[in-house]
Amino acid sequence: MRKCLFLLCPTDCLESVINNRFKYENYFYTSLGNSFIYDDVTIEYIKRMVKTHNIRDIYFVLSTDNQIIVDALGNQDFSGIGKLNYFYNNITKHKKQSEILSHKGNPKFSVLSHYLNIKIKELQLELNNLLEHPVKIQGKIYDRQNDLFRAIYSNLICLEKYHLN
Repeated sequence: MRKCLFLLCPTDCLESVINNRFKYENYFYTSLGNSFIYDDVTIEYIKRMVKTHNIRDIYFVLSTDNQIIVDALGNQDFSGIGKLNYFYNNITKHKKQSEILSHKGNPKFSVLSHYLNIKIKELQLELNNLLEHPVKIQGKIYDRQNDLFRAIYSNLICLEKYHLN
């Protein structure tokens, strides 16, 4: 049976939706807005979970109505909680880049895709040399209104903005 690790925000409450939709052996790790820091303890925990359960797929998942993301893109009422201020600054930066790079489509989806692509890249760098077998890391965005999981935009679409002198 396929074994997957889903990295979720606890405010999305997606565990039962994922278990009903993805008939795999599912494991979950949560952090607000998927903002967890890749410190030694977190990486060791994920590495141990992947090895112990022979997990081959990891998915970062956020919903389009995620309370933390919506707040980060809006009033930022929760910015004083823990390390969310740093996270909120990153989301604001991604929003500005998305507005510059994307003239049509769904701007919130672009921001979420850009953010999750960065989280995927960071986790891949951390896990590459620690695991014996390759693990595929992907991102999905859940549209609660339409009950759909959509693959995030490609990393090629979510380019970083650079200034050349």
